[in-house]
Amino acid sequence: MTPRRDQSESARWPLSRRTVLAAGAALPVLAVGTPAAAATTVVVEPSNVQQTILGFGGMNHTAWISDLTAAQRETAFGNGTNQLGFTVLRIPVHENRANWSREVATARRASELGAKVIASPWNPPASMTESFSGGKRLKYGSYGAYAQHLNDFTAFMASNGVNLYGISVQNEPDYAHDWTAWTPAEIVRFLRENAGSLTTRVIAPESFQYRKAMSDPILNDPAALANVDIIGAHLYGTPPGSLPYPLFQQKGGGKELWMTEVYHPNSTDSADLWPQALDVGEHIHRALVDGRFQTYVWWYIRRSYGPLREDGQISKRGACMAHFAKWVRPGYQRITATANPQANVYVSAFKSGARVVIVAVNKNTAAVDLAVTIQGTGSATAPTWVTSASANLARATDVTISNGAFNAQLPARSMRTFVVN
Repeated sequence: MTPRRDQSESARWPLSRRTVLAAGAALPVLAVGTPAAAATTVVVEPSNVQQTILGFGGMNHTAWISDLTAAQRETAFGNGTNQLGFTVLRIPVHENRANWSREVATARRASELGAKVIASPWNPPASMTESFSGGKRLKYGSYGAYAQHLNDFTAFMASNGVNLYGISVQNEPDYAHDWTAWTPAEIVRFLRENAGSLTTRVIAPESFQYRKAMSDPILNDPAALANVDIIGAHLYGTPPGSLPYPLFQQKGGGKELWMTEVYHPNSTDSADLWPQALDVGEHIHRALVDGRFQTYVWWYIRRSYGPLREDGQISKRGACMAHFAKWVRPGYQRITATANPQANVYVSAFKSGARVVIVAVNKNTAAVDLAVTIQGTGSATAPTWVTSASANLARATDVTISNGAFNAQLPARSMRTFVVN
């Protein structure tokens, strides 16, 4: 079956994939009913840096669904009122060069607005592939030609005003029912022998489920590792316990760690379903805090289950993404904070210079009181924004900080972002 992404998302993933999503990965949707808790101390440590954040964003794929409109590009990649603040755009490397121009308009505008643009191929040109065991792979004799194909796409985009930040070897090589499959050994071989000639940053392996068996061989091969810049992964069905990656922390020095595609918890519910949309806030929290990813990239930017609805307006899921994207900008550093101060509450913190941004998710059915201490901070007034059942990114009451400490309430089933200057 050839996936048609202008149809329902069930056409993209066979039942086995959707079963994986439902069985292994969805985080709890509804929290138990608990009374408002007494103030729980959250300690934020600006001196304890964890990772540099490089951006939040989504995918545009104009061969499968229609392009973003001019207004939707502004909503996605602008950072004003009623805009998402996205700073990453992912586009496909079409095997058919006649489709390359279709990706230019959105990519160029996103780039003009400061976003990083990355690209991933689903298939090489047909002349470079062959059948094997019922699937499709790149001919071993075509590795050099394939590298040139990727370079040609990079050059084409540059000639149209888009300097790609990075290009992938292959989208989901380990879930290749309808596109090209690669074994870990084949990816390592390409990285060792051909990736050094690529003219932008190299992304690999983009496993559909962050399977370490796909990326461990890269990290364990010095020659392959030398020719990759970004370890990319997708988080479809990835359980929270699989998010930490000690081998990357051990051997990935100087490399970036990107989460380059996901939708969560599913593609069947409306993105405005509440409180289910709060799962997105928790998922981003876990990706950044447990997984130490530097980016978080959604699948389609505009879709019934995406950050923009089909009418181009920001959805509840999009608002949850924007609690990070609008205020945790590229170059901000994630800093240590009490991540789970009580059941169903998730807190992460980031800094840029003297500014500290705190993002809190409350999945409880009752309000939660937090006592927050930011080490090394004096007194200030911090603006806050809230998304709840009745509000999207709404300006909320400022909090007063005295000697680095403040008390705040998280409304029931809500997200709240605090910006401390």
